[in-house]
Parts: sequence; C-alpha cells; structure tokens
Amino acid sequence: MEPKVTINKTYTAIDIHPCYEFDKTTYVFTSNPSISCVLLYIFLGLFSVVTICGNLLVIISVIYFKQLHMPTNYLILSLAMTDLLVGVLVCPFSMAFTVTSCLFQPGIFCKVRGSIDVTLSTASILNLCFISIDRYFAVCQPLTYRSKINDRVIGIMIFLTWGVAALIGIGIMVAFFLSFNQQKTCEQSCLIDAVISTILACVFSFYLPAIIMLSIYLKIFLVAQSQANSIQSTNIQSTQSGIAVIKMERKATKTLAIVMGVFLLCWTPFFLSITFNPVTNYSVPSPLIETLVWLGWSNSMFNPFVYGFFYSWFRSAFRIIISGKIFYGNFTNSKLL
Repeated sequence: MEPKVTINKTYTAIDIHPCYEFDKTTYVFTSNPSISCVLLYIFLGLFSVVTICGNLLVIISVIYFKQLHMPTNYLILSLAMTDLLVGVLVCPFSMAFTVTSCLFQPGIFCKVRGSIDVTLSTASILNLCFISIDRYFAVCQPLTYRSKINDRVIGIMIFLTWGVAALIGIGIMVAFFLSFNQQKTCEQSCLIDAVISTILACVFSFYLPAIIMLSIYLKIFLVAQSQANSIQSTNIQSTQSGIAVIKMERKATKTLAIVMGVFLLCWTPFFLSITFNPVTNYSVPSPLIETLVWLGWSNSMFNPFVYGFFYSWFRSAFRIIISGKIFYGNFTNSKLL
C-alpha cells in the first residue's frame, strides 16, 4: 500500500517536494520522478558510496601494511572506521529522510537515527581532536614523542573517543524519549526537538574540540615556522637548503589550512544554526538545517583525502589496493614510499 499524506491547502507538487505528485486530494510519492528528484537520489547515493569506499581504503591500508602499524595511524584507523559507519548507517537512512521529506518515517526511526548520527559524528570530531594532539607532540616535542605517545596512550585516546561519543548519543536518545511534546511530526521531531536536546551536547561535540584543535594547530604552525627559520639561518649560504626550507614552511601552512579549513567549513554552519536557532525563535527552516547537517557529514567523506592522500605512503598503499595486487601476492611487508 502506497503511503499518502493529506493536504488541506492547494499547492503545486514542487511546493511539497520534488519527489511528490498530486493525486486527487492527496500528494503521494511519485512513480514518475522528476529530474530534480532523480538527481537528488543520485547525488546522495554517490555521497554515501564515496564515503564508504574512501574510508575502506584507509582501513585496509592500516590493517594490511605493516609499515603503517604505528600509534599515529591507529588514530587515523579509528577515524576511518567512524567515518565508514557514517557512510553505512547515517547517510543511507538520512537519505531516505531527506528524499521523502520524512513523511513516511515513524517517530522511533527519528529517535534512533538521531542518536546514531550524534554518536558517530561526535566520535569523528573527537578522533580529529586527538589526531591534532598527537601531531602536537610529534612536531613540538619530537625528542619525547615516542615515550609519551605509545600504543597504550593511543588506546586510551580511542577509548575516550568512543566512550564520550556513546554517552552523548545515549543522552540524546533519552532526551528524545522524555520529550514532553509528542504531537510533532517526524520532521519537526527530528530537526526541532533535536535542536533543543543537543544544545549542551554541541559544547562537547564541536565547540570544545574545535577550540582545542585551533589552539593546537596554531601552536604547531608557530613551532614549525620557528624551526624552519632556525634551519634557514644555519644554512643561509646554501641556496638549495633555503629553497627546501621555504617549501617545507609552505607545506606545513598548506597542511594546517586544509585540516582546519575542511573541518570548520563542514561543521561550523550546522552547529551555529542549531545553537542560535532557539535564540531566533526557531527561524531557521528545517530544510536548511537538514542541508547543513549533510555538509557536516561530508567531513567524513573528505577525511580520507585529507589524512590519507596527503601522505605518500598512503597513496602507495591505495595504488596497490585499487590495482588488485594484494590478491595476487603478499605485500604486507612492502616498502611504501
């Protein structure tokens, strides 16, 4: 039986949703989708596929190649697993929510969806935060790095990441079920009640990690710049060394800009919108919030490119995996350049 939604006012189909059509007195999910509806399906489907495939490459690389078995890469592995789950669990269900305008989704679906979304998105952000801490010790305290950042410390970081994310996700689920207003539609429940119940969670899921990351990467940049200037002064007569120092400084600047730029570009609009929405009497429309949360999830799609393709040894690992060589020989001990 095809779900139907009764509409009392007179609208055109496009006013309701590009994937709906008018049938006498109701709007139903169209059997002859428009171009915009098909493009929406294709775009969101490709989004999920790219997210899954990109993070699978990182996961297989870290697990398969022994050269990548190091504490730093275990954090990248945790990040990739989190982002993979975003692509597998969050994006497909959220795609159904976005495409059908949530008209076919029961309330319990919204609650579970919201809890999983918050848990995995928070875990992804916290993984990024701990990666920045690891990079701080590697750049700013290189002599004591191996003694301070070992497998045990990395294990604690990963445990804290998933533990805090799970607690926040469970808290969001409890807040959903304790919501005093049960008369809202699914769309309102998912996008408005979620706003109310996640204001405090935003502090731990985004603002605090973002401040920590900005502070750490600023410190890393200043230290790297100071080190580059020091090296340049000791090799001032060597033209080649001077060029190498300049390139190194530019590379460090570019890396920090990409890391923080992608993260802030993806997540800042969404968290700002849900933070200030109550202050503005919920003037931010639900479709806009839904669009911004997809922008936030895109960080899970970009992370493999930022943290994987940036490193030459990951690029070498990706080439071996994509070419299928790992199925025809043992490359676990291969030297990745």
